[in-house]
Amino acid sequence: MSDTSSLYALILAGGSGTRFWPLSRNTRPKQLLALFDEETLIEKAVNRLEGLIPKERILVLTNEAQLEATRETLSDLPPENIVAEPARRDTAPAIALAAGWIAARDPKATMIALPADQLVIRDDVFREVLKTAASAANEHSAIVTLGIRPDWPCPSYGYIERGEALPDSNSEAHPVHEVIRFREKPSEEVAKEYLADGNFSWNAGIFIWSLPTLVGEFSRHCPALAIFVNELSQSADFDATVTEKFPQLEKISIDYALMENADRILNIEADVGWDDAGGWPSVAKYLEQDANGNSHRGPLLSLDASNNIVFSVPDAPHVALLGVNDLIVVQTEDALLVANRNDADQIKKLVDELPARFL
Repeated sequence: MSDTSSLYALILAGGSGTRFWPLSRNTRPKQLLALFDEETLIEKAVNRLEGLIPKERILVLTNEAQLEATRETLSDLPPENIVAEPARRDTAPAIALAAGWIAARDPKATMIALPADQLVIRDDVFREVLKTAASAANEHSAIVTLGIRPDWPCPSYGYIERGEALPDSNSEAHPVHEVIRFREKPSEEVAKEYLADGNFSWNAGIFIWSLPTLVGEFSRHCPALAIFVNELSQSADFDATVTEKFPQLEKISIDYALMENADRILNIEADVGWDDAGGWPSVAKYLEQDANGNSHRGPLLSLDASNNIVFSVPDAPHVALLGVNDLIVVQTEDALLVANRNDADQIKKLVDELPARFL
């Protein structure tokens, strides 16, 4: 697809990111954090589309609590392109909302849906893969997914099992494969089998489709969503229609709504330096490290301490570690977290117990 004039993007930005407390809060979740450098994850998501999709054709979906901060962070995006969902209805209704927004502008457009909170190192390769995916989505009237080439047997991701490459795939660098099936998060032993097989990719939750294909699949499998898309595309008052109709939609993910039932799904495996940045241990891989494997952002003094993660906001007090290992230490202006590194996934449970002023 050399012509990208009909490409639109949806960036899904409604997550809470509670694993990053105390840095993340209800009004400033993971995607609005600058975890790796001075650029937030949502800025990275928008900027990696540069040269492929102009900003006026990028729609960001968030929620009311995060709308103001998202608009402030993405000040170079038209503010009307940053929309708050009036209720939490999961990814399928969110995608339908975006499809209606795009259909009002170009009913034959091609749409890319991607999360706001992932890290991609090789943006140039990512754009090449998206162009190939858009071409395949149109040529084959199919849903195209991006898979990530796994480099370890991760039991925390869903997997995509790939079949044969399409014989007419026009990209040797990024071949297009049929999808055999989607696999739920496996045990570690099964994940090892997937890695050894070589035909399994991590499911990155990135989808590409033409609007006619998407609406056709909605019509067959989720008729209410197809009706909603049509109502939005014809509406004289988009915001009023969203406010009235969106909360009435069934709460369902795109995986359950379409991926398990769609007529045809294709996959491109992407080697783009991807990370879902799912918690502090993920971020630690990209921070400065001292000789004892202590990953840190901000000043740190350590003595007989190893494999710790320390993250401090600017102007926070100096951190000194003595004789401790495998800790997570995160300090903000009003809170301090000290946790065992191996319990990083349990931070969400801790947040559930916090007073409201710290959320």
